[in-house]
Amino acid sequence: MKIINLASAPEHIPTIAAWHHAQWGYLNPGGTLESRIERMQRFLKGAPIPAMYICVDGEHLVGTAALVESDMDSHPELSPWLASVYVRPDCRKRGVGAALVKHIVSQAKALGFSPLYLFTPDQAKFYRELGWQFIAQESYRGGEATLMKIDPL
Repeated sequence: MKIINLASAPEHIPTIAAWHHAQWGYLNPGGTLESRIERMQRFLKGAPIPAMYICVDGEHLVGTAALVESDMDSHPELSPWLASVYVRPDCRKRGVGAALVKHIVSQAKALGFSPLYLFTPDQAKFYRELGWQFIAQESYRGGEATLMKIDPL
């Protein structure tokens, strides 16, 4: 398995968009799969941020993670963010998610970004085990979210 920039494998966008829409579509009521595919084009510019990285096993897509400027509209003062961490269900519990998170943290460090933020509806324990620190628990878009940070520098 290897982690590569989505910009070098844009053919995976429809699959990624479908995964993300199924997993987090409720956070963007009224959003469509088509609009998600269109928004993902921003990751193809080759910029350091926003950037999405994918884990592939041969030709098979396994997971995703992104480095974005903002991921929670209720906290525009916080930047940058780890976002879109997703691992295909049949590949979970094999270290793929941890590898993707560590890759984004190393990218943020290389770019001089610190701290790095994330929010998660249900995976705070996973991130704590990777060194992320709790900031707050809050209501967000109809559900509960844990806000966390890490200082990569």
